[in-house]
Amino acid sequence: MTLDILPTNPQNNLHSRTFDSGEIISLESNLYWLLEQGIVKTYTWTEEGQLVTLGYWGANDLIGQSLSLVYPYQVMCLTLVRASSISVERSAQIVSSIRHQVQQTEELLYIMRSAGVCERLRQVLLWLARKFGRSLEIGRIIEVRLTHQDLADLTGATRVTVTKTIKQLEKEGFLSRPQRNTIIIHKS
Repeated sequence: MTLDILPTNPQNNLHSRTFDSGEIISLESNLYWLLEQGIVKTYTWTEEGQLVTLGYWGANDLIGQSLSLVYPYQVMCLTLVRASSISVERSAQIVSSIRHQVQQTEELLYIMRSAGVCERLRQVLLWLARKFGRSLEIGRIIEVRLTHQDLADLTGATRVTVTKTIKQLEKEGFLSRPQRNTIIIHKS
């Protein structure tokens, strides 16, 4: 963890902080974290101990315990993350970020209702490409470490089914995986 807590803007008492990949962000009920760069995963687990992925968030997204009714609620950094803390009392300034987050959550819920694992995985990959991808001539590249288990957790499928489906999507020309932790979603 990098201890570089510095005032971002002394007038609004924002503090910026950097978190390492793999680090769990400590959540306080009176703070939000506004992500400036990097990607995080929010998750919980069932009483039986099964991991439940709640979402993936990046730049300009807002995270915080007070945004969720789920407990336990954890945030893990998937990349190097820089975020600013914002007190809940100053939430009027972040309405736009909250609206954006609700819209993304609804979009993911809609995707989860798609018929069939193949279509859900296809839609999740398109969502990840729009959110975290970078444009290439042939499509959008996602350079985020996402295991087949991560995608299974997100789509409500098994890891084995996701692996088979990814191979099928590769054969169809929907995606390619030129190197580890890299997925290219091809233009249609």
